[in-house]
Amino acid sequence: MFIRSLNHFVKKSSNTCLSIEIRRALSNGSFVRQLFEQETSTYTYIVADGKTKDALIIDPVITTVARDMQLLKQLGLRLRYAINTHIHADHITGSGRLKALLPDCQSVISKTSGGKADIYIEDGDEIEIGDIDDKNQRLILECRSTPGHTNGCMTFVWHKGSSVFTGDCLLIRGCGRTDFQQGSPDAIYTSIRKCIFTLPDHFIVYPGHDYTGQTTSTVGEEKKYNTRLTKSHEDFVAFMKELKLSYPKQIDKAVPSNLLCGLLPDP
Repeated sequence: MFIRSLNHFVKKSSNTCLSIEIRRALSNGSFVRQLFEQETSTYTYIVADGKTKDALIIDPVITTVARDMQLLKQLGLRLRYAINTHIHADHITGSGRLKALLPDCQSVISKTSGGKADIYIEDGDEIEIGDIDDKNQRLILECRSTPGHTNGCMTFVWHKGSSVFTGDCLLIRGCGRTDFQQGSPDAIYTSIRKCIFTLPDHFIVYPGHDYTGQTTSTVGEEKKYNTRLTKSHEDFVAFMKELKLSYPKQIDKAVPSNLLCGLLPDP
């Protein structure tokens, strides 16, 4: 449920029966499940409310939708939102396929991304799932605009869960590239410094990718050990402009598809 304008999208639902193992897994309440897509080293996140078992998914990949659907079913979760942090260039989003399989699921993306979705978000919006009758018990993600990798990038902060989902903006000991899709080294440096590094040091960083076998970090670690972001603003911009990166393999197919929620019309 979105506090600002989307309260009517969420309805209260009764709990389903869960196995003893799943009850144990949910005994501490809401949780994050990190999932990995091997070909593009993309992380997908299922974030779920332990009480109502409402869930949202962040950055699903079309090739792993079957896996995600199986996990949602096993855990008895009801997927409310399929959220993209930005228009991806390296893979096709699974949002459209999830919506086709789960009619109650709605796609979400930033208004400035230029992509198609059921719901458009802006800086300062909040996404809610969970108990409609008790705001204090709801799972809430704060939406923060963090342009730089693309002009439509969003970062999502789960304050009660001490977690931040950074997409391709901040990576573990790195950051997203800034050489296409309206990218800007100046903007990404400012976004990370103002919107992510201002969070408490203990907040867990959940990135959109990792290419070195790492899974999570913390805000404090990245402030201290991220060699790109410990540079001065001027040196960072110069460093990013000097990178010679290869052309993304799937960009010519992925971007047009992702502008349409991952589903190109039939020819």
